[in-house]
Amino acid sequence: MEKRKILLGESDFRNMIQHKGYYVDKTLFIKEVVDNGAVVQLFTRPRRFGKTLNLSMLRYFFDVRMPENRELFQGLNIWHEHDIMQEHCCQHPVIFLTFKDVKANTWEESLNLIKDLLTELYQEFRFLLQSETLQAEEKEVFRKILSKTALQSDYELSIKKLSKFLHEYYGKQVFIIIDEYDAPIQSGYDKYYDQVVSFTRNLLSGAFKDNPNLYKGVITGILRVSKESIFSGLNNLKVFSILENRFADKFGFTEEEVIQLLRDYGKLEKLEQVRRWYNGYRFGNTENIYNPWSLLNFVDDPDSIFQSYWTQTSANDLIKSEIKKQDAEDLRRDLQSLLGGETVQKYIEENFVFSDLKHQKDLLWTLMLFSGYLTVVQRVDYDEYELRIPNFELKLVFKRTVLEWLNYEVKVQNQQIRELAKSLIEGRLADFEWYFRQVMGDTFSYYDTARFTENVYHAYVLGLLAILSDDYIIRSNRESGEGRYDILLIPRDKSGNGVVIEIKNIDRRGDSESEADFERRVERALAEALEQIERKSYYRELIDYGLSEEQIIKVPIVFAGKQAFVGRVSS
Repeated sequence: MEKRKILLGESDFRNMIQHKGYYVDKTLFIKEVVDNGAVVQLFTRPRRFGKTLNLSMLRYFFDVRMPENRELFQGLNIWHEHDIMQEHCCQHPVIFLTFKDVKANTWEESLNLIKDLLTELYQEFRFLLQSETLQAEEKEVFRKILSKTALQSDYELSIKKLSKFLHEYYGKQVFIIIDEYDAPIQSGYDKYYDQVVSFTRNLLSGAFKDNPNLYKGVITGILRVSKESIFSGLNNLKVFSILENRFADKFGFTEEEVIQLLRDYGKLEKLEQVRRWYNGYRFGNTENIYNPWSLLNFVDDPDSIFQSYWTQTSANDLIKSEIKKQDAEDLRRDLQSLLGGETVQKYIEENFVFSDLKHQKDLLWTLMLFSGYLTVVQRVDYDEYELRIPNFELKLVFKRTVLEWLNYEVKVQNQQIRELAKSLIEGRLADFEWYFRQVMGDTFSYYDTARFTENVYHAYVLGLLAILSDDYIIRSNRESGEGRYDILLIPRDKSGNGVVIEIKNIDRRGDSESEADFERRVERALAEALEQIERKSYYRELIDYGLSEEQIIKVPIVFAGKQAFVGRVSS
């Protein structure tokens, strides 16, 4: 059998089939859409998980204008669903619109891009102007949209009006497909939010709310933006997010599909590495969902190089901006826990409101989950979920984000961090203290550390140690022995050293305090920190892990304002 080509970036279903591209068969998505009782169905999935290709498939399947498209589905799974093929294949007028490229800096630019899309849509059905089913005034609005001279209200009602025109012309209800409906909203959330939400609400409400010309509507996006009433009053809407069981296997690749793909391209021996890099997503109760974009890029690479292929998105810019904020210590600590292989429990708000992100920091976790940067381990409570980083590819994204914060926001150079980390895990604590002070000097020269708490210093140290996350499991504030250690580094290779860190924060040297008295205070705090490590056996987890006493590096660190001091006892 001829090996099919991998057509990277191809999201047009007809091109995929006609050009003999490698296609992972998702055509039963059509049957589920038809069988589902909801008239309007919203699917929220991360970018690069096949949303546009699936919607393109729906378009070619239903479109009454192109009966020849029936042959595109020959031999695919839906071909064997005879009732569906007979009743629906090439039997409905279709309106298809994608907003994925509507990204602009101003509302005027965004509105012009949307108007261009709607004008192109009307151009596609220009033949309706010759029909007697349209009234004279309807044709006048039609021409104004074509010439881009229509009122904004005409554009807002353009999909609703077009569905009426098509229903009357064909005598059949219309299938309306909207791809990436929330892309303009994400682009304008901190610039022209109110305008873009208002326009989107009017456009979609007109198309889907109480529209007698509508057979089915399918919408995709990353988030459900509903509190702004974009979908207000749509009692015929059903949302299928990544938390829902229905349609869970229709976006992304399943384990079985990945095994077949690797077998087809002679790379099945790479399965374990592929799992580590690109597996790990969970949609509903379906586990082991792979990122299709990254996987296809890997398979297409003749050298089979494992790397991060996932395209950076605007969502990542939001995440970076939040991490870089000086008051985001809790966030950075959580990210470090995630980088260390741990999980976090967070409240997830499905009805996302971008404007609330500025004053409700926890919404960032919703954004990261629905954008594909995290995945669900399990549901803890009604709206609380245990989350983790899905795979090594995304771990690299987070690691780079933390390092960028250190490098650009607090002016710490990458090489400094590497030398600091190396001296720590090798037990060269005098060198570690020297590098640590250099880094602190670059960092805290900007800040008034008088207001810093022990938690701030804790988060700062965790951020510095992110560079070790490939080789170490990094944990913080976990029980071990008879208490909770501050930071624990567990080597993935058991021949390496383990590290336990206890952090203390003391007052800066006062104006009237002698150097000798200050040094005695520092030494007492270092001794107290080391004694706490020993007395409470914070290193017990390392012993249970299989490390010897000689492999355990015990590190007391004392902060006094912008100065750091490190104890000298390593084991």
